[in-house]
Amino acid sequence: MAPARRWLQHNLSALIMAPTAAVTLVFVYGFIAWTVYMSFTGSRMMPVYELIGFDAYTRLWQMERWGVSIRNLLIFGGLFMVLNLALGLLLAVLLDQRIRFEGTLRAIFLYPMALSFIVTGTVWKWMLNPGLGLERSVHLLGFTSFKFDWIIDPDYAIYTIVIAGVWQTSGLIMAMFLAALRGVDQDVVKAAYMDGASMPQIYWGIIIPSIRPAFFSAIVVLAHLAVKSFDLVIAMTNGGPGYATDLPSIFMYAMSFQRNNIAVGSATAVMMLCTVMAIVVPYLYSELRPGRRHD
Repeated sequence: MAPARRWLQHNLSALIMAPTAAVTLVFVYGFIAWTVYMSFTGSRMMPVYELIGFDAYTRLWQMERWGVSIRNLLIFGGLFMVLNLALGLLLAVLLDQRIRFEGTLRAIFLYPMALSFIVTGTVWKWMLNPGLGLERSVHLLGFTSFKFDWIIDPDYAIYTIVIAGVWQTSGLIMAMFLAALRGVDQDVVKAAYMDGASMPQIYWGIIIPSIRPAFFSAIVVLAHLAVKSFDLVIAMTNGGPGYATDLPSIFMYAMSFQRNNIAVGSATAVMMLCTVMAIVVPYLYSELRPGRRHD
């Protein structure tokens, strides 16, 4: 009985984690493998398991709508990441000054992240609607020449998605940067201050370079959110006007469930997975490689 008890004590954690690992293996990695396989078939409404090569990928890159979604991803992803990093860092630096009501302000900035993207998209859709939102409110104040109809303009609608996305996630990035700032060695900061360095010089030359890991983490989080953005776009514009605000996730949904083209939809999902991996794998390598020097 004693050996069995010792074995149980030694392997208890593995036994507890085994069901979760099995479920993850089947419903995450198993379905990833199934999706990759489907992308090399000619599946339409129903799966077809005969492999035909890269035909789905060829058709995918020949579609004008896919080109639009890629362009929108570059615009949305680029602005979404840059604005979030800049605004999040600025807010974190301001809160790091130990100002009054810091806890209240931190909660206010973090509150949008507690909302779902569906709620955020719906609210911003109302706010940016020319007939009943911001433009209408300004007109009622007497400024009838004011115009802000980006959400119905095919050339500018994607930027309204950026506005809503940054509003929701900048508080999260602020919290990540603030936690990193609070972990900086204050002795180094005090020494620089005693040497005559100004506060902007201390932040720019000492503090911000020392929180480089927080930047890497924030970039990975933001890139992941940008690539898989779906519900925010659906709630705000539903991909419109036309398909002017299509992103790869919207395109994949349309191909798989509206156009009944499983093969092309699967190929889209594989391309999205490759995009995420291109961002995450270098980050993981830089963080986990043997011999990495920890600052």
